[in-house]
Amino acid sequence: MKNQTLKLSLGALLFIGFSIYKSNAQNQSYVSKPWKEVATQMPSEWYGSDESKMAADSVLKYQTPIGGWMKNSGFHNGGVKQDEWERILSSGIGATFDNDATITEIRFLAKMYAKTKDPKYKKAFNNGLAYIFISQYENGGWPQFYPVRKGNVSYSGHITYNDDAMVNIMTFLEEIATNNPEFVALEVSEANKKKAKKAIQNGIQCFLDTQIIVNGKPSVWCAQHDESTLLPAKARSYELASFSGGESVGITLYLMGIKNPSTKIKNSINGAVEWFETHKIEGIRLDAEITKEGTKNRIVVEDKNAPTLWARFYDLETEKPIFCDRDGIKKSSLAEIGDNRRNGYSWYGTGPSKVLKQYPNWLKENH
Repeated sequence: MKNQTLKLSLGALLFIGFSIYKSNAQNQSYVSKPWKEVATQMPSEWYGSDESKMAADSVLKYQTPIGGWMKNSGFHNGGVKQDEWERILSSGIGATFDNDATITEIRFLAKMYAKTKDPKYKKAFNNGLAYIFISQYENGGWPQFYPVRKGNVSYSGHITYNDDAMVNIMTFLEEIATNNPEFVALEVSEANKKKAKKAIQNGIQCFLDTQIIVNGKPSVWCAQHDESTLLPAKARSYELASFSGGESVGITLYLMGIKNPSTKIKNSINGAVEWFETHKIEGIRLDAEITKEGTKNRIVVEDKNAPTLWARFYDLETEKPIFCDRDGIKKSSLAEIGDNRRNGYSWYGTGPSKVLKQYPNWLKENH
């Protein structure tokens, strides 16, 4: 009996020891993880830990006066350099939704408040939410940066669909408006829930108003649209006004998630699906060859068994795939642009296949 008790005790100790080791390993490795993963995907018990509070202190420190945050900031492993922070404050760059910025920080603060009930997290969360509301245009769109940046980055004022920026904002607001469990502890006011619902409706209208019409029929969207004319707009030198085979995916999937869609929303979805169907690229795949210098070079090769692809950008006149270097000159193939953009940017993708896969079920439910 004693031996059995001893074995059980040793087993329990080993289990406890392994659990502590596993927990410590998770905590120690968090600094090497991407910020978005740390902010929203760590084990539930991590939020409220000393490590998470250190990251939260950094998030609070670098919240801009207007309520949002900058992008590409590892708040869990040092955050922003002081000179960079001072430059941002003095330049009036403001905050951004680019690369999941601001929405990521707000979600993190919600997790921290739920675990700690520290009012400073709730206050910062509410300031971030207020930033979302004040940065929305009357036409329903959101810019990439607010306040809008000037000079050669003035495209930050365009309605931004790039990298699903606006879809991410609206998805977050839907969670606020529908009492998602992630935000229950914050006791979001009824006034803010009402604002969220209104912002969502305006955002949906913006999607419908900016959809590119071809021969009287809705097609897809550009990665960004002019905030005044709502027309497709250029961003960086190699991101020309075009049909987007990439960013249009998130918008279409968002619209497909709307319950009891209006006729206009149905027509929008049907038009986008038809466009994706007629702009498939089959029989090729992306590969990498090794150059004489030992570096990888991205190339397109024929392969009849390759998965269906779509180009990221299609010409507004010919509707054929286009590629572009930093010189802003339109090209018709990946091989025609320089090494930097050829290998440092995503020119093809499979994203529309998600839309086409879901479409039959959506059609049954919304015929």
